[in-house]
Amino acid sequence: MRFLNLSLTAGWLLLLLVVPAAQALTISAARPALPAIDAAFPEASRIGDKTPIGGDEGPQVRTVYRVDQVLGYAYETADVLAVPAYSGEPVNMLVALDPEGRFVDIQVLEHHEPILLVGIPEQKLFDFTDQYRGLRVGDRVRVGTGGTDVHNVDAITGATVTVMVVNETLMRSALKVGQALGLAGLSAADQAPPATIKRELFTEADWPTLTGDGSIRRLRLSRGQVDEAFAGTRAAKGQGEGRGQHKDELFIDLYYAPLNVPTIGRNLLGDDQYDWLMADLQPGDQAIAVFGKGRYSFKGNGYVRGGIFDRTQLQQDGKTILFHDSDYHRLSDVYIDGFPGFDEMMIFIIRDHYQFDPGAPWQLELVVRRQIGALDSVFTSFYGDYQIPEVYIDRPAPPVVEAPESEPLWVSIWREKAFQIGVLSVSLVLLTTIIFLQDALVRYPRLLHNLRHLFLAYTVVFIGWYALGQLSVVNVFTFVHAVMSDFHWQLFLLDPVIFILWAYTAMTLILWGRGIFCGWLCPFGALQELLNQLARKLKIRQFEPPFAVHQRLWALKYIILLVLFAISLESLSEAERYAEVEPFKTAIMLKFQREWGYVLYAGLLLFISLFTRKVYCRYVCPLGAALVIPSKFRIFDWLRRRKECGNPCKVCANECEIQAIEPDGHINANECHYCLDCQMTYFNEQKCPPLVAKARKRRKQAGTDDTDRIPAVEVR
Repeated sequence: MRFLNLSLTAGWLLLLLVVPAAQALTISAARPALPAIDAAFPEASRIGDKTPIGGDEGPQVRTVYRVDQVLGYAYETADVLAVPAYSGEPVNMLVALDPEGRFVDIQVLEHHEPILLVGIPEQKLFDFTDQYRGLRVGDRVRVGTGGTDVHNVDAITGATVTVMVVNETLMRSALKVGQALGLAGLSAADQAPPATIKRELFTEADWPTLTGDGSIRRLRLSRGQVDEAFAGTRAAKGQGEGRGQHKDELFIDLYYAPLNVPTIGRNLLGDDQYDWLMADLQPGDQAIAVFGKGRYSFKGNGYVRGGIFDRTQLQQDGKTILFHDSDYHRLSDVYIDGFPGFDEMMIFIIRDHYQFDPGAPWQLELVVRRQIGALDSVFTSFYGDYQIPEVYIDRPAPPVVEAPESEPLWVSIWREKAFQIGVLSVSLVLLTTIIFLQDALVRYPRLLHNLRHLFLAYTVVFIGWYALGQLSVVNVFTFVHAVMSDFHWQLFLLDPVIFILWAYTAMTLILWGRGIFCGWLCPFGALQELLNQLARKLKIRQFEPPFAVHQRLWALKYIILLVLFAISLESLSEAERYAEVEPFKTAIMLKFQREWGYVLYAGLLLFISLFTRKVYCRYVCPLGAALVIPSKFRIFDWLRRRKECGNPCKVCANECEIQAIEPDGHINANECHYCLDCQMTYFNEQKCPPLVAKARKRRKQAGTDDTDRIPAVEVR
């Protein structure tokens, strides 16, 4: 009765702690994307609709504007790439990119990861994605440490598989979007066909019109700006050298424009000069006009025939375009209306081998040199940007280049966990050897007891706390739902330790029943058993319920399993929350680093196990109940019994600490944890009554019977 009261108290605590906690942890619906985009681009005035890039099958991307300036791009990973996470569902994120292909922000919009719904705070996932800000879409990113030429991001303890899937989703989707948009830094951008000039398009225009619409760009520098650029160098001017007195005086005023565009070239050069220039150019060559006036010459006095113009050059996509003496023409006549006149006018030719793209941004670089001493000089550069107006060009859609085939994510995870896989595999081979050699090992009780206790300690420390290899009824529900819907092995291969344990458990279920897992490989079960062994060493009194009560308490775990399964049919996420009836996440996965309610519940179960062996496993565990179903089809029954077992002998039944042996001597395989204690008694000639009787009979026949030397064994 005392035990029954204790069990009822534990049941009420279970309901009070788990059910409210599960309800409180229900996360809200998926977050909307637009507020996340607003937060990523606070200066945005307009957010475009989702538009497929590179064709109808291309990734769906929103363009973000400030007036007509593109601030960046935003997309949801679910619209681009769906990588199933541990829950079987993808993690949907809002990804914001700037025009240079850098991550501006990443916001998790929706996920169904059970370890993050109940266990690890969601904020840790948000902190994980924050690490990507500032990285580029083409960067190599690795979760954890190690590797060369990669960016390392910190993982989340206890959710390694989830964050590896998040990393895979984020980087692969960003690469796909970046390639489709032709963002800087991606190989697909370099391979994209260059824009072509619309040769048939010509509009008559004057100088103010072309400078006003950006067809002709300007770079103007004052003496003060140049002095500031040399500040802090050996060429800086001191106050006594007139610094600041003429800071507003013109240093150079440059205008520059591409001449291949008919609207620009014909208006500047006139029809005859334009036709002559186009005929002089080789296929693929581009021409630009540069006009300048002021104190500084963009041509330079050091220019000599056979040399290079050392003051004027171009930059595009990291390439520097230099001009030789054969790459220029003097420009004497300009025919456009409103032309202001300049001191220097030249045409520079960009040769085809530079693979210059007239549709891509480029910069005019002006190098300014100051002499210090007889031989030394200090240089600084000033840049003028140029982007051709879209009306002048035809821009072919960039090819959507598939990302290079990379190994599946699960292969990378298995490689990362090679040590855990190796140690676990060796231990499973050892356990299999113990099972096969059990008839020999049980004849050495002390050896087998020590071996078993060491294995249980290994199960708790290595399999549980280190490798996080705690199976759960949630895994059963995930498998059932996968079979009922769209089954993919890759989902289950994402966690190699769990996969190997499940594969081994499935094998042993068919061969010997559920006892191999429950008695040897369950970390929480092993923890309970070790604590009970310690309590027995300390002479703590043990309590066992009457067999009739014990037999009825069996039903509790099956009822819990049926309730959880019914909930999972409606919502797997809800079932995962209510599966907190399992203390596995608290005691094993999170090592008691949780809210006090969960810790109190797990601690209470462990405290009860000090007085009654493995109470949770025997009466509450839905996973154990689930494993009973396939174990009904087990092939072997290697636990030996005699006709005397149960009647009259009850030694094994009384010694079975989980009461898996029924009064008639039959071993209930549904409840047996395969500890092999009964088998040690079975082969012990000084403990098993039938063997004791046979030994005594042999001694009588041999005339050597000495009953005083044989310990009496009570048959109960």
